[in-house]
Amino acid sequence: MTGGKRAGNRAKARFRPDLLLLAAGITVSIVAWGYLIIAAIDFGATARHDGKTSAWAFLAVAALGAMLCLFLAFMLAIRLSRALGLTSSPTPRPKRDPDTPKGGKRAAR
Repeated sequence: MTGGKRAGNRAKARFRPDLLLLAAGITVSIVAWGYLIIAAIDFGATARHDGKTSAWAFLAVAALGAMLCLFLAFMLAIRLSRALGLTSSPTPRPKRDPDTPKGGKRAAR
């Protein structure tokens, strides 16, 4: 290869199974979320038209499951973005000096 003015050492792309596992987890949880949404709609229609009490319980369980699946997908997406280097974890707040009085300027008066 020819070396140009802006040529630099580039890291070779390598296979990372942890990223594949995160992407698969996101995909599975999104598919499960979609299925649970469709099931919740169906249980809601059944409960409304037929008046079955068990359909209301299944509607509640499907809605809760869908909410948890979407939350899991978001959490896995955050971990994937951090693993790819797109985002970074928040910086921790500096420790408070124990010698300073509590309450700020107003309490110091």
